[in-house]
Amino acid sequence: MATRRINSSSHSKKVVSAVIAGLMVMGSGTAAFADNAAGNTTNNTSSATNQTVAANGLFKDVKSGYWAEKHIYKLASQGILLGNNGLFRPNDNVTQQEAVTMAIRFAGLEGKVDPNASVVLPSNMQVNNYFKPYVALAIQQNLLDKTSENAASDSKQTWGERKASREWITEILIRALGKESDASALASKATSFADNGKISAGKRGFVNAALELGLTNGIEGNRFDPQGSVTRAQLATFFSRAEAYSSVRYANSAEGVVTGLSSNKLDLYVDGSIRTYVLDNATMYFTKDSESKISFADLKPYTKVMVIGSGSNAAYVEVTDAKEQLESVEGTFQKLSPGNILWVETNSTFKQFTYDAGTAFLDQNGAKIDPSTLAVGSKIVVHQETFTSEKKPVIVQVKSGVVNKNGTGTLQSVDTATKSLVIKNASGDLESYTWDDSLVVKYQNQLLSPSELKNGAVIKYTVKNNLLETVEVTQGVERTIRGSLYEVGTNNATITYKREGGQLEVKLLAEKPEIVISGIAAPTLNDLNADQTNGDQVEITLDPQDQVTKIQVLNRQMEQKKGATVVQYEPKSRVLTLLDANKKPYVVTLDEKTKLSYNAASPTLEGIAPYLTNGRKVNITYLTNRALSIEVILQYEGKVTSLDLTNKKLTLVGADGQNMTLPFNNPTVSVYGKSNGSLSDVKVGTAIAAVLNVTQDAIQSIQVKSNVQFELLSVDYSNSRLTVKKDGVTSQFYVDKSVLTDENGQAITVQDLRAGQLLNVTFNGIDPASAQLVKLTNGEVTAVNSSASPSITVKTYGGSTETFKLDSSSKIVNDAGSALSITNVAAGNRVEVRKDADGNSVVKVLSVSNQIFWKYDSYAKEIYVKRQNVNDTNHFALSPAAYIHQGDTTLTVQSLKENDNIVLYLSNGTIVEIQKQ
Repeated sequence: MATRRINSSSHSKKVVSAVIAGLMVMGSGTAAFADNAAGNTTNNTSSATNQTVAANGLFKDVKSGYWAEKHIYKLASQGILLGNNGLFRPNDNVTQQEAVTMAIRFAGLEGKVDPNASVVLPSNMQVNNYFKPYVALAIQQNLLDKTSENAASDSKQTWGERKASREWITEILIRALGKESDASALASKATSFADNGKISAGKRGFVNAALELGLTNGIEGNRFDPQGSVTRAQLATFFSRAEAYSSVRYANSAEGVVTGLSSNKLDLYVDGSIRTYVLDNATMYFTKDSESKISFADLKPYTKVMVIGSGSNAAYVEVTDAKEQLESVEGTFQKLSPGNILWVETNSTFKQFTYDAGTAFLDQNGAKIDPSTLAVGSKIVVHQETFTSEKKPVIVQVKSGVVNKNGTGTLQSVDTATKSLVIKNASGDLESYTWDDSLVVKYQNQLLSPSELKNGAVIKYTVKNNLLETVEVTQGVERTIRGSLYEVGTNNATITYKREGGQLEVKLLAEKPEIVISGIAAPTLNDLNADQTNGDQVEITLDPQDQVTKIQVLNRQMEQKKGATVVQYEPKSRVLTLLDANKKPYVVTLDEKTKLSYNAASPTLEGIAPYLTNGRKVNITYLTNRALSIEVILQYEGKVTSLDLTNKKLTLVGADGQNMTLPFNNPTVSVYGKSNGSLSDVKVGTAIAAVLNVTQDAIQSIQVKSNVQFELLSVDYSNSRLTVKKDGVTSQFYVDKSVLTDENGQAITVQDLRAGQLLNVTFNGIDPASAQLVKLTNGEVTAVNSSASPSITVKTYGGSTETFKLDSSSKIVNDAGSALSITNVAAGNRVEVRKDADGNSVVKVLSVSNQIFWKYDSYAKEIYVKRQNVNDTNHFALSPAAYIHQGDTTLTVQSLKENDNIVLYLSNGTIVEIQKQ
């Protein structure tokens, strides 16, 4: 919470006058400034914790262009307004406890508030625990009349939760002004308002006092509307505008002159010193005389601005005077003298200017130069600041003359035809230069031609007599070269290749270089063929640091053989003889780089040798006669096409379309969800993994593949164990050896899983082979297409629109699970759309319940409603992601009031949407 410094009395007549004048004239609008759990009188710790100053981001329910946007973000940045969970609640009415709290903060009195003090308020002045010290201070400061405020009331709401009325706020402000005696003298006088009879007798004197002080002229129709409520945005606007009349100064606000400006930084001259603020995407920009936002581009150096921020971060910038605080002197540069003195001839006289490190010297392009590069006789303009008595030169710019300079920057474009280039200098400005044949271009001590310069390269450069003299590339850009792979270095740290011109070069490898080899799904450095005479032809990508980030093998003639039969393997020579599917023999040689796959966690050449016996089936890839990879076949996967129980043979078709018939004797069968699987569970069309015996000549076990959808209850991250639920039954399984993916098929880890998510799990038998997160889309149906190609269009709770195509495998059900047809779906229905375990679309139409709101239990996360019949359910669980709204305005659950008419949309008895009527 920001600490505030007060320069004079906080009870300023000007402040109060502006607030009342705005309050009485304005008739519509909204604002946010206090604890949004104001109604929760039992949990002040939670309330205070949830309060946040919205200085570093936007309120989600304050759209860009909103009428009170400027004032909301100004006061939020100052710490006067507090929001909750990114919400402002602009259309909520202000409660009495909120209004008092905001007045205390605005007046700079918060330093006197002791949140830890034991506060005892009058018995009828019940407020939320968070607001107690503020209300107590208001009583001490005589902003509240303790006797009248403590008077009994027939209101069903506590004192703090009552809506603040216009006449009530008037009394507080007149008391703050110290005009109670005037109000007492005018108590019996009728006001001039048409609704004078509606003003409370005890408040009439305060309203008259406000009239005589010229603080209000009433509202439309010469009415005062004494019992009218005030919205949060209205009150924020009143206080914001009142700051123009206030002598209170806030520690996180500063007004001064912009002396430096870049895309992410602002330098502000304040009281003789420079303050630097960081600008980011959350910084808001306005002008003093307009309610509309401006952009960063509208800020100009040497204009007056007010900056509000936390520490060095600027949250709010307001232009208070757009006139540049500069005056200019134009003349001819003569010389520089010791002591940083600049001599300029103007109107036949000589003037001297004393500059310092803060003075910017610019060339004709606006790029910074060193003062020493100024050429005698150049026409220059000296811009002096006018906001100090010293009138220091802040900018010295060359209008015409000779340019001599050194600089750094980034190449934007190079045109060898016109011998010109464009540089973005270190300050972000663009400079254009030409060169002649004497230009020297270097990169890592190598001479280059200008045509080899690439856009984006970082350079150092020198300019002499307006021409580029040297360009040195200090950081190159990504580039590619081609050659043949000669050697992969020790520890896979370097590669050596022979360039197409015949020169050997060595390059460092990046941490995880990308390897691309056609026919290999996930190749590594070990899959590369490095050889002095017959290495892979490769295209190598180098990053700006000249490290290898990608190696792509070109035109490798790699062969693949599936289901090849081993004839003989000689471990000493590592020569393997095989027969392909057509009984044609071929020979390959294994080496240390051959990728091995068999029943071992860390495969080796020695370990695979016992498996390479006569008749063994393997899958192999090879280049010429070098084995690149070899996989001992341990199982076959596919769908069953026939099951011959008499002859004990099973035929399946693999993903490649090839049929394979395998014998079996008494194989074990495992099926998820069954303790004792049998061959009766294996039917034509069933997807299985047929695990082979040691000799690979028969099926040893059959793992039936099954897809199951679960609700994730909890995750044991250290052991990769999931607790899930399906059809009311809870179970557990491990996913340490499973492939995990998100809704889009991208790989994730167990750390990305959260309770409440849906998972589609594929089991091989009883082992989970893979698990994928299920995308849930909730929203309102906006269109239904019941043609031959049916679809529904849904506006999601996030505001986007999605169209879902439905086919014969899609399902439409109600919340109870009963089947529906697309004719049962209509615009305005709320639906939940997901994929089932088999990847088919499921559309669930949510149930609807019209209710009258009673209360919210923040501990149980339940909504309570008023029963219409004795046996009605009167409480419902609230989903953490529930969409609560009125029209297009997002609400918080705490903003719902007793007796509000609401519509509940439920999925499995849990509220996913609340629509306030």
